[in-house]
Amino acid sequence: MLRTQTECSQHFQPAHQLLLTIMTEPTFNVLFLCTGNSARSILAETYLNASGKGRFHAYSAGSHPTGKVNPYALELLERNRFPTDGLRSKAWDEFAAPDAPKMDIIITVCDQAAGEECPVWPGQPITAHWGVEDPAAVTGNDDAKRAAFLKAFAVLQRRIDLLTNLKMSALNRIATEQQLRTIGKEQQ
Repeated sequence: MLRTQTECSQHFQPAHQLLLTIMTEPTFNVLFLCTGNSARSILAETYLNASGKGRFHAYSAGSHPTGKVNPYALELLERNRFPTDGLRSKAWDEFAAPDAPKMDIIITVCDQAAGEECPVWPGQPITAHWGVEDPAAVTGNDDAKRAAFLKAFAVLQRRIDLLTNLKMSALNRIATEQQLRTIGKEQQ
């Protein structure tokens, strides 16, 4: 049975509206901050870019970057088939520059960076603190260090999954900020 154009448009209207919603859904720039930008913030950046469903573009930086990504972080990401090309330890000043991408959300993932004086971020982004134990500070053998990185990654993964499932377009700025802070208080 053939349908008229009107019948077809009525039949496909919900799909069309869904497509328009997907196409007009904003992309949020998220900056994860840590002191050294070698482990937790790198893990968070990589996971959000992979799981963000096109709604998020993640970056990471540090107040006192180490200059290199921790090899245990790279090993964990590569073992789980996450892309690691282009990952680097960088200063947060890069993201406070006038030509830097405008951040919508800034999340500190270590207690030390949360207590430091941050640059003035253009556009007044939403901020939150998601304290995660530093896997790079763990001493011991390789297995103990790998376990610490896996634990930190699991905490970040849970929190980022909660973030990506928020209905950002339906929330106002204050409610979004409160929800992000609540996610950061989730038990490790």
